[in-house]
Amino acid sequence: MEKPKIASLKSYRLEMEAGEYYWCACGQSQNQPFCDGSHKGTAFSPVKEVITEAKTVSWCGCKHSEKGAFCDGTHKTLITE
Repeated sequence: MEKPKIASLKSYRLEMEAGEYYWCACGQSQNQPFCDGSHKGTAFSPVKEVITEAKTVSWCGCKHSEKGAFCDGTHKTLITE
C-alpha cells in the first residue's frame, strides 16, 4: 500500500474564507496544504473540504491524521528518516 509523503511535521494553521478547498492527500503538492495535481500517477486523490464560514483551520501537514484533512496531532508521533 502506497504511503503519502510527509509534507510537514506541523499543521498548516490558516485563516480560511467560506468555500471549497482540495486538500493534498499525497504530500507531493508544491502548494501545501492544497492540491496542485502532483498526485497524478499515484494511488491518492485530493480531499474536498467545504468551509461554511470564515475561521482558522489547522490543515494536516503530515498526511497521516485520523481526521483526514484536519490535524489531530499525529505529526508529533511520526519519525522521519
